[in-house]
Amino acid sequence: MTRRPLKVLFLTRYPHAGASSRYRVYQYLPHLEALGVRCDVQSFMDAVMYRRFFSPGGTVAKAWLMLKAFARRLRVVARFRDYDIIYLQRELLPFAPLWLERYMKNRGAVLFFDYDDALFINKPSRFNPIATLLRSPDKTFGMFRLASCVVAGNDWLRDTAASHGAFAVTLEVAEDTDRIAMHLPHCNDQPVTVGWLGSTSTVKYLRLIEPVLRRIADEYPTLRFELMGGGDFDMQGVPWTLSTWSLEGELEALSRFDIGLMPLPDEEWARGKSGGKARTYMAAGVVPVCAAIGYNRELIDNARTGYLCSDLNEWYAAITSLINDADLRQQMAVQARAEVVARFSPSQQAARMRALFDDVLANVKTPAARGGQ
Repeated sequence: MTRRPLKVLFLTRYPHAGASSRYRVYQYLPHLEALGVRCDVQSFMDAVMYRRFFSPGGTVAKAWLMLKAFARRLRVVARFRDYDIIYLQRELLPFAPLWLERYMKNRGAVLFFDYDDALFINKPSRFNPIATLLRSPDKTFGMFRLASCVVAGNDWLRDTAASHGAFAVTLEVAEDTDRIAMHLPHCNDQPVTVGWLGSTSTVKYLRLIEPVLRRIADEYPTLRFELMGGGDFDMQGVPWTLSTWSLEGELEALSRFDIGLMPLPDEEWARGKSGGKARTYMAAGVVPVCAAIGYNRELIDNARTGYLCSDLNEWYAAITSLINDADLRQQMAVQARAEVVARFSPSQQAARMRALFDDVLANVKTPAARGGQ
């Protein structure tokens, strides 16, 4: 059966440089186009705004950039009737009530709401205290009820949305293994590298395992520690090599990592994480050592494709066993990469997304179908 062409407007939070938008939307676009979906994309933040918002200070300048971003988005949304689906990644307008979403919904728009973090938990913003005050977790609950479909990054997020009245599905985040080359065979001919990849908002979680890292740094003086994207992070007794994140630099860093760390706090917000860091390590043939929390338990087969750790003793045992045994690192790296290739290819996930579009459109009741109510 030939599928009819679809027009979908993707409204992302960030430009391509922003990980959540890149992983939840941008990487699927060429595959969706090949499946007959015309994809138009508009990012709320442009490149200038994205760089500025993730640095401290400049509240007035940020407010001006925010106003400009509102204007850009409203110009695009004014054409919502031109599309079969409006796909909202995280939200339509930051800090604003759901008036515009309701307006579009009441006039026949089919709204998809995509989220891969626990947005219903109000976490303070490190760089923008005004943003912390203006955030409303209740807005996320409202979107659950308004959307024709909620697309969640893991089952816990899906179930949370469903418990608030949403039709919700899980679409796990893909990882493009064509972009990320497999790590060279692991060996002990060179110093082993323990790495961490992330952002300034999450680097603080390395403090959770600081006693372990300091002990290991003392016991293995030739060990390398490399950190990308964590700003000017410092840990006494651990000689971190620091670098600024970039898309190209990420690939270079991953080629140097042997072991990838992902500590998380045992709290509700962490259960909403969708495993992006661990999956990226796995795709690159870097053995992930992660907190045994939330989606990590679904992603990693413990002691086969990585390690799941519940206390400091387990963190120490996992990291040191990998440092000491290159054959073990290589075996787990190959299995981790194979798991990502089998489960998380962008083409597979894009095909699931296209099927979801078709299913929802076939079943949604527009105002006209309801008699104009």
